[in-house]
Parts: sequence; C-alpha cells; structure tokens
Amino acid sequence: MAKKILIFSVAYRPFIGGAEVAVEEITKRLAFQGFSFDLLTVNLDGKQKSEETVGDMRVFRIGKGTWGKFLFPFGAFLAARKLHHKNHYAATWAIMANYAGFAALFFKIFHRAVPFILTLQEGDPIPEIKRKVWFVWPIFKMIFRRADKVTAISNYLAEWGRAMGAKNITVIPNGVDIEKFKAKSEKLKTDDVMLVTTGRLVKKNGVGDIIAALKFLPENVKLLVVGEGKLLHDLQLTTRNLQLENRVKFVGFVKPEKLPGYLWTSNIFVRPSLSEGLGNSFIEGMAAGLPIIGTPVGGIPDFLKDSETGLFCESNNPQSIAEKVKLLLADNSLRQKIVANAQKLVAEKYDWNLIAEQMRKVLVIDEII
Repeated sequence: MAKKILIFSVAYRPFIGGAEVAVEEITKRLAFQGFSFDLLTVNLDGKQKSEETVGDMRVFRIGKGTWGKFLFPFGAFLAARKLHHKNHYAATWAIMANYAGFAALFFKIFHRAVPFILTLQEGDPIPEIKRKVWFVWPIFKMIFRRADKVTAISNYLAEWGRAMGAKNITVIPNGVDIEKFKAKSEKLKTDDVMLVTTGRLVKKNGVGDIIAALKFLPENVKLLVVGEGKLLHDLQLTTRNLQLENRVKFVGFVKPEKLPGYLWTSNIFVRPSLSEGLGNSFIEGMAAGLPIIGTPVGGIPDFLKDSETGLFCESNNPQSIAEKVKLLLADNSLRQKIVANAQKLVAEKYDWNLIAEQMRKVLVIDEII
C-alpha cells in the first residue's frame, strides 16, 4: 500500500512559482515509488474547484483570496484533521515556514506521532520575514523546532533553519526538467542582443536595474521581461521615462511549459536579485544554454561561481550589470566556458530525477523519528 503524505502549500496550480513547480515535479516522480499525495492550499482567486485531482494528486482548496491566506493555518489544520481520520497519513509536509508551516505545526501538536517535514523555499529577505511574523515570533520558531525533518533548497536557507532551532536539516535544491529546457538553435536571426529576465515583478528581483542598465549598453541590446507582479506599472513607467520603449518588451505571465521558448530565443539571462532562496529561474536559464548574470546573495552562490558558471554583478548597480553584459559580448571563449560549465553542473546536481530521489529518502517515514 502506498504511503500517503499530506502537503500544506499556500499556492498551487494554476498559481505556480518555484516552490509549486518543485512540489509538482517531485510528487509526480514519487507517485511511482510507493507514495501518494494529498494537498491543502488556498483558493487564491476564488474561481478554482474546492476539490479536484491535479496530475496524480488530490488537491483541496481552503478559503478564498487574501483572507483565505490569513486563515489558512486554522482552516487547513481543521481540514487536515478530518482528512487524517479518513486517510491515516504517514507524514505531513509543509512547503515553507509561512501560513503552511503554521498549519502543519498545529496539526503536529495534536498528532504528535505523525512525522512533520518542513521544506524551506523562502525567497524574500529574512529580515522582511521576521518583520511580518514578529507578533507570533515564539510560535513561528516552533515551526522549525517541532519539524522532524527539514529540507532547504540552499545552504543559505539551511543556515537560517539552524539559527531558528531546526535540528535535522538536509539541503535539497530545486531543479529543472533538463530535456524540456535543453538548448536549441532557435536564436533570432538578427543583430539584436536579447537579454531576458524571468520571475515575479517585485523589488527583490531587481528588474528596474536591468532596464536602467540599457542606457549604458548599445542600442541593439534589448530586454525581454517574462513575468507579472505588482511593480509592472512602475517598471513600464521607468521604461517610458528612460525612452526605452523600443528596447524593452513586457511579455507578462507565461505558462511553465512555454517558458523554454523565450529562453531559447534570448542571448543572456540577467537577474540582479536583492535576495534569493535559490533561484529556479537561474537554473532554467543555465539548462537552456544561456550565460547567467546574477548577484552573490542568498542561495545564488550555491550554483553561480564567478567566471565559471556565470558572472556576478553588484546589487542596485545598473552600470555593473552593463559591464558584465559587455564582457560576455566581447569574450566569446569566456561565454562558451560559462555555458558549458553551467550545463554540466545542472545535469550533475539539478536534474529533477536526482532531486526526487533525495526527497524520497527524506520521506522514508520509518527513519524520521
């Protein structure tokens, strides 16, 4: 009989980011290895079914919209108790120490014999996370201390977990579907050089700095912005103010299955992050055969080694971004070395098949407690 795991995750399809992709990729592989999964999440737009099967997983949506997120720890806890009475879960698994972590903690308090696994996927700055939870700080720390096993997608987050009191931590990064992103010869037949950045349009991803960097680069260097977020209007205004409308294209939200096409038609991936748990977008860019420009923050140094698997630029410094772009354009041998090294690294460490196997070992319930 399959070991049934209950997952707590604030977001899931159709609202999908790096953490949600990780859940999907790992669970669909482990479904063939003696595991089955149910997932509790929030009906973020109020338009999704309250219960449905997505892939091989049963998804239950609790609450709606912003209030649904705030109330998720309590609603998901109550729903989990009912589901557990019926399904007798072998373990619970919380995706991030946020609302999902609180729900899993409450369940653990009432069901001590059920192992609790916590995965740290946070991408926001740690000080910002602390600011948001200050009024429940002692309870927040309990999420880490009561977890039987903790996985972190980077060494940076693993250190944070230890500082919060977690004892049993394993670093298991997010990955990429290598076959899906494998580089193809689809570059545009043009003299233009296309920079690309993917991800949420939020402050921490530094998209405004990339736009500003174009002022220090030749006219044929352009930017493709793939993603949506609350800063879209501000970024469009910055583009107009700098008179760069003909050099910046905002694509908006792109479904994960269509993302490789945008990478294949680009030349350089840039994301001057201010904070980063790991950065799935970087790994995807590497797999697609693009040289990477990033910042030495958070979990990025786990995979980006300067002049080996990418180039570091400075945070909050558009001119530094421009200098790194110019270096890649001027030094073909460096560019080729970076791409080859990065693709080798992805194949050896960030293949979802390898990562699912690492997570399978974590989920070997008999060894948790």
